[in-house]
Amino acid sequence: MINRGFRYRLDPTDEQELMFRKFAGVCRTVYNAALYQREAFWKQHLRTEGKHVSYAGQCLELTDLRAEFDWIREVSATCEQQALRDLDKAFQRFFDGISGYPTPRRKGENDSFRFQGRDIEVEKLNRNWSRVWLPKIGWVRFRDTRPMIGKLKNVTVSLDPLGWHVSFAREIEHEAPANIAPAVGIDRGVANSIAMSSPLEGEQFFSVGKERLAVLDRRRRKHQRDLSRRRRGSKRCGNARKRIAAVAAKGARVREHFNHVQTTRIVRRFGTVCIEDLNIASMTASAKGTVEEPGKNVAQKAGLNRSILEQGWGQFEEFLTYKLAASGGVLVKVDPRNTSRKCSNCGHIDARNRESQASFRCVECGHEAHADVNAAINILQAGTRPSVRAPARRRESRKAA
Repeated sequence: MINRGFRYRLDPTDEQELMFRKFAGVCRTVYNAALYQREAFWKQHLRTEGKHVSYAGQCLELTDLRAEFDWIREVSATCEQQALRDLDKAFQRFFDGISGYPTPRRKGENDSFRFQGRDIEVEKLNRNWSRVWLPKIGWVRFRDTRPMIGKLKNVTVSLDPLGWHVSFAREIEHEAPANIAPAVGIDRGVANSIAMSSPLEGEQFFSVGKERLAVLDRRRRKHQRDLSRRRRGSKRCGNARKRIAAVAAKGARVREHFNHVQTTRIVRRFGTVCIEDLNIASMTASAKGTVEEPGKNVAQKAGLNRSILEQGWGQFEEFLTYKLAASGGVLVKVDPRNTSRKCSNCGHIDARNRESQASFRCVECGHEAHADVNAAINILQAGTRPSVRAPARRRESRKAA
């Protein structure tokens, strides 16, 4: 079984959009109230009830709230229960050390609500449009851009700067086939988003749409200048913020589309993909430092951070992971040290080998290549060495024994 999400743009009426905002607001209130209860009253609850605050207990209290307050009862109980379930999972992830402590949800950032799949109906209207039945809201049209498959598990309605969207989470029966396709090494960079050790359809370099992102960046800067001249809290200030958020969302879509297209092409041709095990959070940390020990080259580091984040390296890795798993492929992460300074021909490591951003010339054997391609070959060699994957085979043999 694999899980897949299908996301579409909704076309609600004014009355339906008002209901969307009401649903999102009530679910956000229920989440924040439950979070406050867990923070402030857990000791009192444990002393009086003899047990900790739990998802089941808060669902029972939600029933009492719905009987007392009409504005809570107007929203589907399923959506409110899903908000409590999200909070319970957030605490579980916190106690397991996976994520940080749960924080309150905020308007403008957490405008969403979720239904269970059994409460939803979907109908096809024509070639381009379909509609979905949402409890207490009714039929809502959405732009049908691709067919859905699998068993429906849940449906999430969310708001982003580009409008309301609906996401269908589906469970698909799938058995990964044996994948005997060749291996490839991939180097992620700034000048070239992707450099490959083996050409893909005659090309070794792929980059996010820099011209489109440059246009969006100029537009964003213009809106930010407009925002700086607006009075905080005014209607014009709010509109300027919305324009900035919409431009940022469009840039995110450009990156997402690029990563989806390229990872699909890679997975269709290669069975083993080797990439560097990068700590992107540390690589994009600020260089400001502290008041006592201020950082150096802060502006340059900030520009480099923007360039790295613009490529969407983490998203590229995420897409590769689940697509390779579905195709029976393997994603291998290798130590990134010296991959850009090591000669892929003789193995000599020297900082002088990297003559420039694009040029590589080994001072030992004279081997010349594009620096990113040389790094991709080194990544492939490191990822396909027997010692790299031997531990996994030993674990399998112990399990079989």
